[in-house]
Amino acid sequence: MGTETEHLDRVFLTMRPDLYRKILGIVRNSAEAEELTQDAYLRVRRSLDRAVPGNLEGFLWQTARNLAVDHVRRRKVRSAHEDENFDGGQVHGVADPQPSIEEQAIGKDLVRAFNRALLGLPPRARSVWCLSRLEGLSYPEIAQRLGVSPNTVFNDMKLAMAVLLEVRERLDR
Repeated sequence: MGTETEHLDRVFLTMRPDLYRKILGIVRNSAEAEELTQDAYLRVRRSLDRAVPGNLEGFLWQTARNLAVDHVRRRKVRSAHEDENFDGGQVHGVADPQPSIEEQAIGKDLVRAFNRALLGLPPRARSVWCLSRLEGLSYPEIAQRLGVSPNTVFNDMKLAMAVLLEVRERLDR
């Protein structure tokens, strides 16, 4: 691939001023044109890993043009949905999707309490809960794996869920 990339480098350096002017004519912003010119080179360079185009210069021109046109389209769509009179102060009313430190601490306490409760369950009930909730097995699949009846699986699961519900209610108080 060394010779193809060297050839691309030479072609790009020769074509770069013309590519930049062509892109600038489309996007009407020098910083964006500069960035898109560089993006065109990078796209063509990455494409050399898959195949070498027959006409490298034409491929570079078309890639640059496509990037510029796509950029203008995205800008139009974005401007149609953005508020021109946007005030940065409005951002303070947006809720943070991350849980607060308090919520994280409560979650960790809940996980620790659940782990202790699960360890206190009879071994088969603990296995039933793990196979159902962690591995996603159905009750008949669990019954077959453990060599018990589906009714036994149901009763063990009911026991495990009752213990975990009790833990949750205790922590909520």
